[in-house]
Amino acid sequence: MDEAIVGDVLVVGGGVNGAGIARDLAGRGLRVVLAERDDLASHTSSASSKLIHGGLRYLEQGDFALVRKSLIERERLLAANPHLMQPLRLILPHDRGQRPLWLLRLGLFLYDHLAPRHVSAGSGAVRLADSEWGAPLQPRFTQALAYSDGWADDARLVLACAQDAAARGAIVLTRHACVHAEVREGRWLAQLQGRDGSTVRVRARALVNAAGPWASAFLRDVLHHPRPPRLRLVQGTHLVIARRWTHAAGYLLQNPDGRVLFALPFQGEFTLLGTTDQEVSEPQAGPSEAEIEYLCTQASRWLREPVTREQVLHSFAGVRPLVADEASEAKRVTRDYQLDLVLADGAPRLDVWGGKLTTFRLLAEQAADRLGPLLGAPRGAWTADAPLPDSHWRPGPDDGPDVAPGVPEGWLRHCRNHEWATNGEDFLWRRSKMGLRLDATQQAAVAAWFERQAAA
Repeated sequence: MDEAIVGDVLVVGGGVNGAGIARDLAGRGLRVVLAERDDLASHTSSASSKLIHGGLRYLEQGDFALVRKSLIERERLLAANPHLMQPLRLILPHDRGQRPLWLLRLGLFLYDHLAPRHVSAGSGAVRLADSEWGAPLQPRFTQALAYSDGWADDARLVLACAQDAAARGAIVLTRHACVHAEVREGRWLAQLQGRDGSTVRVRARALVNAAGPWASAFLRDVLHHPRPPRLRLVQGTHLVIARRWTHAAGYLLQNPDGRVLFALPFQGEFTLLGTTDQEVSEPQAGPSEAEIEYLCTQASRWLREPVTREQVLHSFAGVRPLVADEASEAKRVTRDYQLDLVLADGAPRLDVWGGKLTTFRLLAEQAADRLGPLLGAPRGAWTADAPLPDSHWRPGPDDGPDVAPGVPEGWLRHCRNHEWATNGEDFLWRRSKMGLRLDATQQAAVAAWFERQAAA
């Protein structure tokens, strides 16, 4: 076994929270190792609704603090990262049988004023019959309200955090599971295991448990915690169908069960429908037929053209790790996060519970604020207005032949050499969304290219 990697902090988990924390700590001058057992953003952090938003529906639950800090973060992220995130106009049509129009107006007034707006436009009324926004909807809906949030490619957001961390000195190890960790002589000694069976040892002064839906299991199975805190695991499923409208806005649609359904423009050619709140017992996600049918049914209540099961081109699901509380329904469990700092035999451990895409930067900053003083970090908070790197591949004269239509070999080389992509799935669904555009044979050609590189 090789000599151990020595660092200040080992971060376990390469989702948005883990990558964000690694970035923040590295920027404060600490030596960071980020370990992810699979690919970056390979689970919950690539299975979101792709929204950078305040969470309008959380107002109804009285979670004003979460909405306010989410709105503040929305404006910060949109202003700093126009290459990764864009403002998105959302249309909220009124159904006379559901929440009254005055209540919707009140909610949007609060949404507009809970935090300063620098990028996002304010809300307003819409006559659907006079607007292109009414064209995709059934003609019985005549009134709507419009408001603003933002959109991001969630998987590439995580990638950008990891790249920024690496540029600031962090060591990023994908496909390396943390299989053992214990405190010896006031330091964490961890063993990482690669997919090929190889092992890497890490000695660190602190450990961050950012394993997302697996955070509790990590404490139990790897750290042998006798009573790890309980998470409520809630699966959210999304569907991709062909594009239903040509304008750039999305829709927030109300369901009879009190939930909401987003119908969003997606990757130019598609529409994204989501999401569900299905409580599950295991972190592993997979869309169920009942969830797919639910989303088709609810979308068909609003859209002029019904959505059928046969029209679903792709579906995906992620498990949200929600902080366990007394809420009886999954849809009412808070989406806020919790950070627990523990001194394990003198060595700090920070456990990250819950969270949402929009607040990842703030969560990372608060995590680093707690760990940094304990580790003597040379610098303090720095990410508030700092842009993430723009690492998108751009065509050049030496990109070589196409491996699949629209996928030159140079693009695959870039993702393999600079973006930690190791197989076809990494490229097709996380570094790009070309999996939506390529058939099975073409996807297999991309996978075969990565296999050849690994064998070379």
